[in-house]
Amino acid sequence: MKNLVSVVLMFVLLVSCKQEVVKTVSEETEKQEILAVMNAQEKAWSNHDLEGFMQGYWKSDSLKFYGRNGITFGWKKTLDNYKKGYPTKEHSGTLTFKINDISKITDGAYSVMGEYHLKRTVGDADGVFMIIFKKIQGEWKIIADTSC
Repeated sequence: MKNLVSVVLMFVLLVSCKQEVVKTVSEETEKQEILAVMNAQEKAWSNHDLEGFMQGYWKSDSLKFYGRNGITFGWKKTLDNYKKGYPTKEHSGTLTFKINDISKITDGAYSVMGEYHLKRTVGDADGVFMIIFKKIQGEWKIIADTSC
């Protein structure tokens, strides 16, 4: 009987440890997938491909962008604002992100806080952001962006 209890306890301990490892690996995988979206955004922006940059955003009228000029709703309006504010390669420059924190909010949602840096011939620009990623139809998309 004592051996049976010991075996059951070891099994329970092993299963609970394995579940924790799987959870950690899954969260790390999700964070890497989010970083891959942001890396693709850096490349697209730096090539003055604003439509490509916007592929990281949720293509919905419910997308929220909050910046210096207030809140904008919708993917198309956000793209139009980027095109207006960054009309040429000289204005968009080369984008780099510095990620300071990625935190899981709930299953399928993360917040990302960081800095952006634009190296441009018309003058460099720097700022901070907090974005919310949500997994939608198997893809990580930005559903809310606060940048200034």
